[in-house]
Amino acid sequence: MDQTILHLINERWTNPVLDLFMAAISNVEIWQPVLIALVIYALVFTGFKGRAFVFCLLVTLIFSEQFLVRPLKSAIDRRRPKQAQTVRMVQLEPTHPAFMTLFKKPTIRYSDQTDRNKSGPSFPSGHVTDNVIIAVICTLFFRKWGWRYFIIAAAIGWSRIYLGAHWPSDVFGTAFMAAGVALLMVALLEFLWRKCTQRWAPRLFARHPTLIGDTVS
Repeated sequence: MDQTILHLINERWTNPVLDLFMAAISNVEIWQPVLIALVIYALVFTGFKGRAFVFCLLVTLIFSEQFLVRPLKSAIDRRRPKQAQTVRMVQLEPTHPAFMTLFKKPTIRYSDQTDRNKSGPSFPSGHVTDNVIIAVICTLFFRKWGWRYFIIAAAIGWSRIYLGAHWPSDVFGTAFMAAGVALLMVALLEFLWRKCTQRWAPRLFARHPTLIGDTVS
């Protein structure tokens, strides 16, 4: 099943527009300035809720990277599709600044021996882990619109298969794992906030008795 779905997405369901879109959406360097700007906006202009959101997000992302993604990659050591067989790959043209690559036609090639030792192991996917965590925490904090980030997370998950970087089972397995970790971490941080703040900063607790829900103005 993994092979069938991989080759459908990676080889058959392709076109030039998707080539550029999928390669671009997986490229963190392109979107880094936008992400930094959004974090600064949340910290400065959205009050306590925005700062609580950024805090929970950063703690969860750091925890998942250090204690979940890296250890599991090392322990499972699953080879990526582009390391195990010949798959279709899309390479963006190097530009400075990075976003200028969006205006250039990417290069299409097929993986070969030079790709066998590039990149780390396949499971879990760091891209999928980070973006599912963002989607879950966005939904918890900003329910009316936060759930829309799941669309972006799904597109990034699809792009990892499209680009031959991950097996379909990597993406689906990572998504469920990341969602569970995000929920558990936010629940833990919420518990610690209520427990510690109520004891050590009662005035702050009176104004903000919860990290996630509505707070007293």
